[in-house]
Parts: sequence; structure tokens; C-alpha cells
Amino acid sequence: MTDETHIPRPTLDREAVTAHLNAAYGRMTPVAIWTAVADIPVLLAENERLVHLLARTRWDFADLLAAARATLGADHDGEADPLAYLRDAVAEHRPWESPDTAESA
Repeated sequence: MTDETHIPRPTLDREAVTAHLNAAYGRMTPVAIWTAVADIPVLLAENERLVHLLARTRWDFADLLAAARATLGADHDGEADPLAYLRDAVAEHRPWESPDTAESA
């Protein structure tokens, strides 16, 4: 089971955006269209946040994968403490912090 506290929550109300878009398609009134258009900055902000989270996840994975490969290589070479590479990488791995929390800190 996953630890729900570390899973980033969406900041976007997808149902509201969908309702605005459907209203704009259905009614084609200026208010309905402008309400749907007003969702664009929110969508762009959510997209930027998700890109940041994905980049962070990929970077963390690459670091841990490199440490695992270094550990396997060190073990193969007979080094005294091959797990040192992995221990160092895990020690540097900081807990996930929301981009909103990081900006306000």
C-alpha cells in the first residue's frame, strides 16, 4: 500500500473545467466562452507544476539508479563497503516537498 501523505494532490478542479468547456460548446454565449477561456491560466499553472514534479521524480530516480549501479560495480570489484554509494545517495534524498510549500518557505 502506498503512503498517501507523499502523493501530490491535483490543484485543478477538472470537473469545473469540463463543465465550463461543455457550457461554452453548448451555449456559445460570451459569458460561457470567457468562463472557459479563464480556465487557461489555471490549466497552464497545473501543467507547470506537473512538469516540475515529473522532472524532480526523474532526477531522483536517475540519482538512485546511478548509486545502485555504483554499488553493484563496487561489489563486483570486491570493495570493502560497496553499499556506501547507495547509503550516500539515500542520505542525500530529501523528502518530497510541495512546490507551494517550497515557495512560501
